[in-house]
Amino acid sequence: MTKIEPQPGIMQIKPYVGGASSVEGVANVIKLSSNENPFGPSPDAIEAFQRAGRELHRYPNTDHASLRAAIGELHKLDPDRIICGVGSDEVITFLCQCYSGPGTEVIYTEHGFSMYRISALAAGATPVKVPERERMVDVDEILKAVTEQTSLVFVTNPGNPTGTMVSQAELARLARELPDHVLLVLDGAYVEYVDGFDGGARLVNKYDNVFMTRTFSKMYGLGGLRIGWGYGAAEVIDVLNRVRGPFNLSMAQQAAAEAALQDRDHVARCLSENTRLRSWLAEALAELGVPSDTSCANFILARFASAEEATDCNAFLQEQGIIVRMVAGYGLPHCLRITIGDEASCRRVAHMIGRFKGGVPGSKLMLLEEDRLDDEAAS
Repeated sequence: MTKIEPQPGIMQIKPYVGGASSVEGVANVIKLSSNENPFGPSPDAIEAFQRAGRELHRYPNTDHASLRAAIGELHKLDPDRIICGVGSDEVITFLCQCYSGPGTEVIYTEHGFSMYRISALAAGATPVKVPERERMVDVDEILKAVTEQTSLVFVTNPGNPTGTMVSQAELARLARELPDHVLLVLDGAYVEYVDGFDGGARLVNKYDNVFMTRTFSKMYGLGGLRIGWGYGAAEVIDVLNRVRGPFNLSMAQQAAAEAALQDRDHVARCLSENTRLRSWLAEALAELGVPSDTSCANFILARFASAEEATDCNAFLQEQGIIVRMVAGYGLPHCLRITIGDEASCRRVAHMIGRFKGGVPGSKLMLLEEDRLDDEAAS
């Protein structure tokens, strides 16, 4: 047996498992397991990606200047305080690599994104999980957990897989009351689904120890390209850039992301449909006795009576060619996370859960059909 040993913490990592995309023996599945945009990326982003293919023999630029400028212009942020990464996951990795390590602690919440724990362990730090309250981030619990060893605090807002949201007032209180030696990271993967929310940018501008991450994987439909970014104090950005690989984003990634940013009509259509269908699906399932918290993202967290019922429903849906996400690994064994798909997908998943529960949400299915007919008549 080899005597080569990995760094402390590595063997505690359970590799991240993404949402399933296939069911053995079932063709033409409906995938609602990974919070993907059912409408895909902007046609402009696809065209930009294809154009970039003509230059694949060229190295990309190393500073992502054009993309950072586009992000800065859209969000009214200083481009010099933006860093781009291979998804926001890579930015999270940079943060743990640079600001945690052996002897430090990284706080995340009970139902928070599993990559926080993985990235902390990879850096040799001790991950510290704090309780949530009814699937909501509890600022008081975070503050109670802070010690002299705490280096980072991760908060997903809106949350995943809960879909719930911390108020801006509570986020401001957390930023204000954290000690100066702790960097608060606000993970805004689903910010675009919340009208008027800046993801914490104003807090970043006010406090040097607040950092914000964002992604192109959700609303912009570019999950397959892996593009994310972060915004923070100039000193933090300088540190992160020292560990960032010089060519971490290809020219095709950068071109597609920049084009996606500029197609605001596509984003508006995706947001409108997500809002409409999210509300409908939540109400349809509630009629069946499957409640969910008000979601501020592109999914709902459907709550069943028990872990056994959630597992049985998941198995039944798979038999029907519908893939949703089991979230027992996030401490929610009685729940299924269901991505908001297109209209046909939402109707089918509601209908099949209705069959599983022994009833059909008839009124909600009928209302959605009436809405569709009214829209067609109006056009």
